[in-house]
Amino acid sequence: MLRVVQVAALLIAALLLAPIRIGRVNSHEESGEWHCDSDSGIRIKADFKPGIITVDGRVDDWKDVDGSDFPLLPALDPDADKEYNAGKMTLKAVHDGEEAYFMLQVNGNYTYTQGDRSKCASVALMFQISENASYHNMGGCGQEPDACTNQTCQGHEVDIMHFSLGSAIPGRLYGGNPVDNRDGTGDDRFGHLVDLYAWNPHCRFLDGLGPSGNDSTAQNDWQGSWWHSSLIDHSGFIEDDSPYASEGQNGTYYFEFSRPLRTMDHFRQDAQFTIGKSNLLSAAFWYPMDGQPWEGSGHYTISCDWITLDFISGTSPQVTMVARKNPWDVATAFSLLFSVVAFCISIFVGHRISKTNSTTNFVPMDEL
Repeated sequence: MLRVVQVAALLIAALLLAPIRIGRVNSHEESGEWHCDSDSGIRIKADFKPGIITVDGRVDDWKDVDGSDFPLLPALDPDADKEYNAGKMTLKAVHDGEEAYFMLQVNGNYTYTQGDRSKCASVALMFQISENASYHNMGGCGQEPDACTNQTCQGHEVDIMHFSLGSAIPGRLYGGNPVDNRDGTGDDRFGHLVDLYAWNPHCRFLDGLGPSGNDSTAQNDWQGSWWHSSLIDHSGFIEDDSPYASEGQNGTYYFEFSRPLRTMDHFRQDAQFTIGKSNLLSAAFWYPMDGQPWEGSGHYTISCDWITLDFISGTSPQVTMVARKNPWDVATAFSLLFSVVAFCISIFVGHRISKTNSTTNFVPMDEL
């Protein structure tokens, strides 16, 4: 009996002395060791195409812009057998010398629940700000939420634009607005197209807010709109038209966004775009699968690593070559040549007529 008591005491002591990890389960923790097989050769070209894009959710104006198609894989477990089953995401980009424009297209049955973003489609774009910011873990800073600052996480900043439907009317413009920009934040209280920065998934803040204090000069630099191919509209939707189309209709979601190439950010909260140079980006998609609300970590992404985005100059060989092949330029040159020839002929004819009239009307002085 004494031996049994001793053994029991040893077991209890072992349990008490064993390391115990008590804490909340984090929704962004991977189920296993992180593994990524990405194609680092993929590049997206943002060509110089001024005056062709209207940010209204309709994408007819993008038909002549080349894009790239990406399979959508779960962000936390990017296995091919778990790919989003409705199709790939198409991503296109252009610029006009002042603004950058992005278009995201992805198939999905129409679903919209007024006031509930987690039961609607949602998209995000993420850009590297600092060179040490990794795609994995949204910047990759190893600090806990209560220890994230611009000193402890310096060099891990990423820029995020997140558009969650649920209060956004299709075809209307959302994002930066005078009300929220007056408060010096990246918020959008009307359509939840917000401008954020992050150091890791648990340290995300609206532009202008964060542990380092508020920045009164910050603002939401993004504008955006959305559409679905099942929508039928002739005069523009209003909120009373919600849900705007019948639930479950087969079709395609379209998202359009614009942002200045350069912003007034002073605190590494925005990525800065430069013509002739490159940036690193990623895109994400949330969708309420089988009618179930999506969770923040339950999104799909276009790659398990950064994708390169090139801003092409308007004088680059690629753009010049396209311009030479443009039939409108040939027509313009022909019209100019025709105008010059016609002008010369008119001068010649006028000169001949003037000469003839002066000869015919001449009267010698001695005959007067």
